[in-house]
Amino acid sequence: MRIPFELYVAFRYLKAKRKQTFISFITLISILGVILGVMALIVVLSVMSGFQKSLRDKILGSNAHIIVLNYEGPFNNYLDVMKKIKDIKGVEETAPFIISQVMLSNGDRSTGVVLKGIEPSLQGKVTNLEKSIKKGSLEDLNKKGDLPQIIIGRELSRNLGVLTGDKINLIIPMGDITPLGIIPKVLEFEVCAIFETGMFDYDSTMAYINLETAQKVFKFDKKVTGIEVKVKDIFKSDIIAQEIQGRLSLPFKTRDWKEMNKNLFSALKLEKTALFIILLLIILVAAFNIITTLIMLVMEKNKDIAILKSMGATSKSIGKIFRLQGIIIGVVGTGIGAILGITISLNLDPIVVFLEKVFKVQLLARDVYLMDKFPSSIEPLDVFLICLFSFLICYFA
Repeated sequence: MRIPFELYVAFRYLKAKRKQTFISFITLISILGVILGVMALIVVLSVMSGFQKSLRDKILGSNAHIIVLNYEGPFNNYLDVMKKIKDIKGVEETAPFIISQVMLSNGDRSTGVVLKGIEPSLQGKVTNLEKSIKKGSLEDLNKKGDLPQIIIGRELSRNLGVLTGDKINLIIPMGDITPLGIIPKVLEFEVCAIFETGMFDYDSTMAYINLETAQKVFKFDKKVTGIEVKVKDIFKSDIIAQEIQGRLSLPFKTRDWKEMNKNLFSALKLEKTALFIILLLIILVAAFNIITTLIMLVMEKNKDIAILKSMGATSKSIGKIFRLQGIIIGVVGTGIGAILGITISLNLDPIVVFLEKVFKVQLLARDVYLMDKFPSSIEPLDVFLICLFSFLICYFA
């Protein structure tokens, strides 16, 4: 099979002769620039996607996909509401809850927390709280004894200086009304379990008690604050939330995990886009090198161009030769960069461990981020867009 003469000449021109060593060196720099840019983009965006996915999993592990609240406050017909929600296609499980802000204290240590009353038999079906418990179990909330049971986070247990089996005081600011004013209500609880989600905000400010106990503590008289919903497809939670809203109507209000964490994920998406644009500049610099190489090559090949024209080559064919050179540089650089980027992303954790051992530095504080390995997730769309932009930049160069 014969290749077009323009492609043949383009390949020949990329091979250096002795007097063209400098041009060939610039060509090599151009290819290396494209390789470095594509590789860096794939690795960095894979790490960003990995962190985003890890953060999403932790948030969804601690929270339900959808919550249903009532504008009018606590409501008592939650069993009927749960039944209506479970009839909706895509809904997997539901669970009632009570939530309020209180204080926990142990001796001279005290801190404000978000107290959540839950049904242990249902909570494990809508969140991953049961999997997050490191000491004790979720069912311990149902344990009968002299004192009601409470589950607290790892950081909260450290702040208060308590372990499982220890006693802590629960302080409700809006307590009993007396002639002297409102006196905070103080109740004693026993720590039955400690959880660790990896999210500092949750581990340091969240506590759980039995739903029935919460109803007595807050005098809700068989009422709840809201209902948590788990769906089969987390990416369709907004659609299902709208369907629940339509089925229940006012005074109920539904919110899905995307809406509740909109600012956080928007910031991550913006950061990822900014990094993409910044690292794309590396490829743009390489593209300028390609332009320089082709200009110098055209100046160098003035005699060859004249010979080709005398042999019948058209200006269009000669222009095609130099365009093909830019395309070859782009394809080679993009291809090698993509292969290296994907390879590094797939083996990022062992590479990080190796670099930490060699240079005696800690690139990922695993005890801080509570991650077993360096997060990396290759998104096919990201790789495609990187390769596409890289090729187009090199082509138009």
